[in-house]
Amino acid sequence: MSGGLVRLREILDELTLSERKVAEYILNHPDEMIGMSVAQLAQQSGGSQAAVIRLCKSLGLKGYQELMIKVAVDLQKDVGSDSYQEFHPNDTIEQIIQSVSNNNIQSIRDTAKIIDPIRIQKAVNAIIQAKRIYFYGQGASNLIAIDAQHKFLRINKTCFAFADADLQVTSSVMLTPEDVAITVSYSGETPYMIECIKRANTSGATTISLTKYGNTTISQLADIPLYSTSTENEIRSGATSSRITQLNIIDILYLGVASKQYSASLEYLEKSRDIIKKMKRL
Repeated sequence: MSGGLVRLREILDELTLSERKVAEYILNHPDEMIGMSVAQLAQQSGGSQAAVIRLCKSLGLKGYQELMIKVAVDLQKDVGSDSYQEFHPNDTIEQIIQSVSNNNIQSIRDTAKIIDPIRIQKAVNAIIQAKRIYFYGQGASNLIAIDAQHKFLRINKTCFAFADADLQVTSSVMLTPEDVAITVSYSGETPYMIECIKRANTSGATTISLTKYGNTTISQLADIPLYSTSTENEIRSGATSSRITQLNIIDILYLGVASKQYSASLEYLEKSRDIIKKMKRL
């Protein structure tokens, strides 16, 4: 699994000054970093050897060699790929179509680089075994939760997604060890969602988080933390790409569950499709 450069961009604001010097040098000169020793990278970046090692740990890597390999793989994969495009005053409709489409595609590609298949499998297994599934999300993240509920209901999973934040917190204290709570928050710091996952943990439920990459409060509280990424300017673009990447991960979980229970899922999907068609004819 690659994603070294993506991981660096995502945690940049969380790093110490010395670690940040190293990270920024790698991001600005990734090709030059390949083949450098720890001492050489420290000297070139203006950081320290200790900072290089700490940076690797902050990225969840075993060591500097693993970081170098991930960056090298990124450079090979990114040849010819598009970068994120900013939005500007008076952009033409053609430019907006290109920018939005490009940024959404790039965000999904970057997220795919940092997805951990082992954690996805654990999340899929937990959902399959769950008696009930609760999806928590506030604001734009609530739309992700509702979409997830819609998908999983169609394959006969008992699941809930509440629009009211107080009701979400109330439901979180009613969970049991047989339940799964999936908390969606790109920032990983939404107060109501932090309370939901804390209460779910206390109730003994299996907790899954879907946040941006990095050490956020919610991801640290989750039994199974999952990450998406988007390097868009969220103030200007309204976090459009981050929403797309979260929906993409929900789709991955949904299809992961459906594929494990293929025959039953197909039967339930056909039933739901038939009744919807019947209702539309009335």
